[in-house]
Amino acid sequence: MGEQFTAEGGRIFDESFEQALSSRYLAYALSTITQRALPDARDGLKPVHRRLMHAMRLLKLDPDAGFKKCARIVGDVIGKYHPHGDQSVYDALVRLAQDFAQRYPLVDGQGNFGNIDGDNAAAYRYTEARLTETAKLLLQDIENGTVDFRATYDGEDEEPLVLPGAFPNLLANGSSGIAVGMATNIPPHNAAELCDAARHLIKAPNARTETLLNYIQGPDFPTGGVCVEDKAAMAEAYETGRGGFRLRARWTTEDLGRGTWQIVVTEIPYLIQKSRLVERIAALMEARKLPLVADIMDESAEDIRLVIEPKSRTVDPQLLMESLFKVTDLEVRFALNMNVLDPRGAPRVMGLREVLQIWLDHRREVVVRRSRTRLSKVEDRLEVLGGYVVAYLNLDRVIEIIRNSDEPKPELMAEFGLTDRQAEAILNMRLRSLRKLEEMEIRTEQDKLEAERGDLLELLDSEEKQWMKVDAEIAEVKKTFGPNTELGKRRTTFADAPDADIASAVEEALIAREPITVVLSKMGWIRALKGHQDDLSGLKHKEGDETLFAVKAETTDKLVLFETDGRFYTLDASKLPGGRGFGEPLRLMIDMEEDAAPIALIRHDPGRKLLIASTSGHGFVVQESEVTAVKRGGKQVLNLLPGAEAMKAIPADGDRVAVLGENNKLLVFPLAEIPEMTRGKGVRLFGGKGGEIADLTVFSSQEGLTRIDGAGRRHEVEGWQLYEAKRAQAGRIAPKGFGKAKSFDARRP
Repeated sequence: MGEQFTAEGGRIFDESFEQALSSRYLAYALSTITQRALPDARDGLKPVHRRLMHAMRLLKLDPDAGFKKCARIVGDVIGKYHPHGDQSVYDALVRLAQDFAQRYPLVDGQGNFGNIDGDNAAAYRYTEARLTETAKLLLQDIENGTVDFRATYDGEDEEPLVLPGAFPNLLANGSSGIAVGMATNIPPHNAAELCDAARHLIKAPNARTETLLNYIQGPDFPTGGVCVEDKAAMAEAYETGRGGFRLRARWTTEDLGRGTWQIVVTEIPYLIQKSRLVERIAALMEARKLPLVADIMDESAEDIRLVIEPKSRTVDPQLLMESLFKVTDLEVRFALNMNVLDPRGAPRVMGLREVLQIWLDHRREVVVRRSRTRLSKVEDRLEVLGGYVVAYLNLDRVIEIIRNSDEPKPELMAEFGLTDRQAEAILNMRLRSLRKLEEMEIRTEQDKLEAERGDLLELLDSEEKQWMKVDAEIAEVKKTFGPNTELGKRRTTFADAPDADIASAVEEALIAREPITVVLSKMGWIRALKGHQDDLSGLKHKEGDETLFAVKAETTDKLVLFETDGRFYTLDASKLPGGRGFGEPLRLMIDMEEDAAPIALIRHDPGRKLLIASTSGHGFVVQESEVTAVKRGGKQVLNLLPGAEAMKAIPADGDRVAVLGENNKLLVFPLAEIPEMTRGKGVRLFGGKGGEIADLTVFSSQEGLTRIDGAGRRHEVEGWQLYEAKRAQAGRIAPKGFGKAKSFDARRP
C-alpha cells in the first residue's frame, strides 16, 4: 500500500477495496460493540446512559431538587458528550424513567413517559426529569477521584469512563442490545438478593453458582409474572451465562355466582405491549383457534386487568389458560445472554459469579481510590492546621514579621520552619480567626483529622478492611432496597411447569373436535373430508389416480403412516388440507424417500400394539406409542434385508397369526410366539423355499379365520386349525378361494 499527497495536502492511500472494506468494517464493529450496544460489567450502563447520568448530575438534578425540561438534558448530552441523534438520546432517557421497563428506574419523570400499551412518550419539550435515589447511588463519590475521566469527543469537556456504581445495576435492571456479530440480553433481578449474594461472595470468593442461587431466586421483572423455568435449567444458565426463562402472566379466577366464572389477568410478561396482546387474542378467537375462549375485555386502569370469559362454565380454568399460554404472549421465553464488557473493555459471555465478582472488585477499587483522595485532603488540611498552631503559639512575632517585613513569607518559613503551604495559609488567615476560641477549634479539628488519617492508612494497608468496608456499604444498599420496601419487594414468583398430561390436553383443547375422513390417493395426494363418509365412489381424483386409503378420524387425532422402507411418519389431522380440490402432495408434509410407497395409514392409538412385517418373512410386534415420529424425516422402526420391503402394519388384536406366502402356502401360529420390540429386523415368521410373505393377518381363535373376496363378501376358512404349526414353518398349500389375489382381503390394491 502506497501513500500519495494531493495538491491541497490531502492523503491518498493505495489499497485494495477488500482491505479497505474489511479494516473499516472492523472499526465500525468494534465501535458498535464497545461504544453503543454492550453494557459495562462494572456499572451496567451503556455509554449513552452513562452520559445521561453524568449530564444530569452536572445539572444538579438530584432526587430532592426540582425537575428540568428533558429538552435541556438532551441538549447537554448531545452537545457535550454524545454526538448522535436527539431522538435516540431521548428514547434512552424515557426508558430509564419507565417503571414497567426498568426494575429500578434511574430517572424520575414528570409528564407523559409512555405506557405499557406501547404508546410513545410526549416530546421532550413537554416532559421533565430528575435523578432517582438509585441513580444517585450509581454516581456516589464520583467527585472524589473514584473513577477515571477522559476527554469528550470535541476535547472541551471530560466524561467518566465508568460510574462508581454503588448499586448492582447490571443485574438489577438488566440490559439488552444488538451489536455486530454479538448481542446481549440480561433480565432484571432483585437488588436485595443480589446484595446478599455479593456479600456471601466477599466471605467465600470461591463460592459456586449453586451456592449463590440460594440467595438469588431468579429474575425479578418489573411487571411481575410467574417464572416456570426448571431449576436445573436456570442453574445451568447462570453458570454459563446463556439460557432462558419461561415467564407467564399472573391470573386468578373470579366467581360470578350460579356456577359461572371468569379469569382475570393481573400481570403480563415483561416487555409485552398489552394492547397488542389483546389484539392477538381477539384475532385468534376470530380464526377459531381458541375454542375454549368466548371473549376478552381490557378493564385496565392504572393496574392491569384483562378479563377472559370461558366458552362454557364446564371448561377447566387451568386448561383454558394453558391453551392461551401456548399460542399467545401470555407466556414468553426471555433469553439470557450475559455478554458484557469486562474491565479491560473486551466483550465476552460471563456467568453469574464472574459478573458479581467484577462488580465487587470495582467497588473495592472505588473504596481504595476514595480513601486515597480523602487521605490527600486530610494531610493537606493537617499541614495547614499545623501552620495555624505555630501562628497561635507565636502570635506576636508573626504579626510583627507581617507588619514590618516586605517579604513576610520567606521570613516566616525561615524563622518557624514552615512549609510554603503553611506560610501561605497564615498570610491568608482572617483577623477574626485570631481569637482564643478559634485556636481551640483548630486543635479539636486537628485531633479529629489525625484519627481519621490513622483509619485511612489502616484501610489502605489492609485488604481485609477494604472488603469489610465494601461489605458494609452493600449492607446499607440492601436496607434501601430490602424486601420490606415498596420498591424492593419481589414481584416475580416461581412455579412448576405443567405436566405432560396438561400439555397433551392443551393440544386437543386448541383444536375444534370434528369428525373427518382422511383420504390418501395412490399418487400420494392427501386431504381431509368433513364428516365420516362411507361412500367415496363419487370422490374426484387427478386423472389416473384413485383412493388408496380412507381413514375415519377426528381433527384432534394423530395419523400414523407406514412405508415400504420400514419408516413410520406421524401426521396431525388438524393440519391436513381440506376436502376441496385434490388435496396436497404428501411429500410436502413429510420427507419420504423417492422409492418408498405407503403401506398403511391408521388412526393413532397409543395403547395399541402393531404387527409389522417385511416381504423377506421377518417381523415383530411393536407398541404403537413407540412408532410416532417428531421429525419430518420419520422414524426407522423395521430394518430390512437387501431386496426386501416392508409389506404390512396391522393391529395385533387377537391370539393367532395367519401368514400367506407367495408360494400359496398358509401357516397359522400363536401371536405370543412373536417377540415385542421397539425396532429391528424382527424374527422369521414364514419359512421354506420361496418363503416371501404375500399377506398376513391377526385373528381370534374363538371367532375363526376369515377372508374377503373381491366383491366384499366374507368367507370363513374352514379347518384353519389344520394349518397350525410353529412360527417360521413352511406351512401347507392354502385351501381353495384365495386364488390369484394371494390375500386375506382381495379388495385391497
